[in-house]
Amino acid sequence: MGTRSRLAVIVAGLSIIVAACGTAGSSATTAPASSAASGAPASVAPASQAPAETVTFRLSSWAGEGESKELQELVLDKINASQSEFKIVHEPAPADYYTKVQTALAGGTGADLMWLSQEYVAGYAAKGALLDLTDLLKAVESPTAKVEGYFPNVMTTALYQDRVYGLPWISGPVVLYYNPKLFDAARIPYPDETWDWDTFAKNAKALTKAPDQYGFVANGWPPVHMFIWQAGGEVIAPDLKSSPIDSAEAIQGVEFYKSLIFDESCCPSEDTMAEQGFSEMFKAGKVAMFMGGAADTFESAEGEALDIRAAVVPKGPKSRTTFAWTGSTVVNAKVANPDLAAKALVALTDGIHHWKIVAPLMDLATAEVIKNSFPEKWQAQKAQQVDAIIGSTQDMRSFNIIPRQQEWDSLFWEQFQTLVYHDKGSAADLAKAARPKLEELLP
Repeated sequence: MGTRSRLAVIVAGLSIIVAACGTAGSSATTAPASSAASGAPASVAPASQAPAETVTFRLSSWAGEGESKELQELVLDKINASQSEFKIVHEPAPADYYTKVQTALAGGTGADLMWLSQEYVAGYAAKGALLDLTDLLKAVESPTAKVEGYFPNVMTTALYQDRVYGLPWISGPVVLYYNPKLFDAARIPYPDETWDWDTFAKNAKALTKAPDQYGFVANGWPPVHMFIWQAGGEVIAPDLKSSPIDSAEAIQGVEFYKSLIFDESCCPSEDTMAEQGFSEMFKAGKVAMFMGGAADTFESAEGEALDIRAAVVPKGPKSRTTFAWTGSTVVNAKVANPDLAAKALVALTDGIHHWKIVAPLMDLATAEVIKNSFPEKWQAQKAQQVDAIIGSTQDMRSFNIIPRQQEWDSLFWEQFQTLVYHDKGSAADLAKAARPKLEELLP
């Protein structure tokens, strides 16, 4: 996880997407899949013609080598072997992903299916780059196509102006991971649902023996939004009309986070994390507690799965709300055969739902599905964490997303968060100064 959303796509550049000529690269052809996978231009059947034999849809993702191999073997090979209407060819782009997606869309060579993180869907939809799936999904007979079956606070990230522009394939709630050995040594009870902010902070300090051991670690991750929500505040209001980061509730959340980050009475300094690594310190047994996504796994330097447990995050003054990182697959607005593309999207999403955790479909947020989604190496580790993961799904939510989300995120970090964390002013004063600038970016 990054410490904040990166400004990887220049929003102004998106404006040229709509004007781009040509269709997406789906092809009604008997050409081998390797042609599309290599990035060579695919022949496109006119939209008015019925698909000839098998239609090939190109999928663009940020998956690296290992993840790409799993996606191919566990999902795509099964889909492509199960029916003859279409096949999906994967074109991974792990480096500079969003720059490549933007360039391809602008040039009329964008993939038919694309992965987008939650903060990008609204922006691409607003520029006309994505296919409106609202009516197309209603024609597909599958639970995966029914938007009402998704966690509502996750499904909203795939909507723009109440229309559906993607299907979420993961909703990873943040949970509290902990090292039981360090708790046992300190004779401190393991975290559970009774913990609140005060309990958490007190035990984080009790577990700290600087510079060799710390109770917790934070560097901008987990997102401060979580703590603002737990205090009853918002960073972008649900109606997207305001950014009330200067409310009493928001300031309470920020000040609690500020009491932890870089404070060596409970957490490593910024320099220490730079030297030893953020999550690496936790895996090395130098940090007792770490907030991470539900899909996170932890192994030793020798590659062995560690004994790491999990609990729900501590409760704030108003709630136990936890952040859910969400990714969706969207469809290029220029795709040929949109009806069939919707069917391919549903098949792909269903396959990923049984590979990635937590699946955003409420019926799939079960212990059995979660445990079976992991390779054997991680079964024992995740078996000890699954109850906390399931419990966290009841309190998870994603961001309220605006079309200019990347600009908003960048400004929120640079002109508010990092200044607070580095003692450049009080949270209240900095929030008051940043709010009008943030609200200029709202729709």
